Amino acid sequence: MKEVVYPEKEVEYKASVDEKGNVVLKKKTEIKKGRTSRARGGAFELKVRKDLEEKKWIVSKWSENVDLEKDVLIVAKRKFNPFSKALTLGTGFPDFIAFQKMSDYYKVVGVECKVNGLLSKVEKEKCVWLLKKNIFNEIWVAKKNEREIEYTNFSEKWKKFLE
Repeated sequence: MKEVVYPEKEVEYKASVDEKGNVVLKKKTEIKKGRTSRARGGAFELKVRKDLEEKKWIVSKWSENVDLEKDVLIVAKRKFNPFSKALTLGTGFPDFIAFQKMSDYYKVVGVECKVNGLLSKVEKEKCVWLLKKNIFNEIWVAKKNEREIEYTNFSEKWKKFLE
């Protein structure tokens, strides 16, 4: 007698546990999209850094973040992946701090890298906070263009948020 073999049905969801101990179901297709978009974003950050350094800017990873509830600047949390044993550094906002000597003073800008050039509402609020507290002279949003990197000054594009 011949054994009947059924094709295995692939599981559509992956179960994981969040920080609070709750079970979270994630679609496998979404997990793959997230992985590729994170990789593209990291590669774009490296391109932006190289581009700024070629333009004679001194660039460093910004390791601070804004706590809007407490109205303070805090050290960005580090993320640990127990599976790859990797510690992710520099999860601050904005991505980079860049400065350049301009005769007698330094121009200090924050640079946030976005492949599509769009900021979320919370990111816009953080930009406003950083500018009002005079932490940066300007905040640039780096956007991926076909051939080059396009830098947009936050103060010019989103004027209504600064009023």
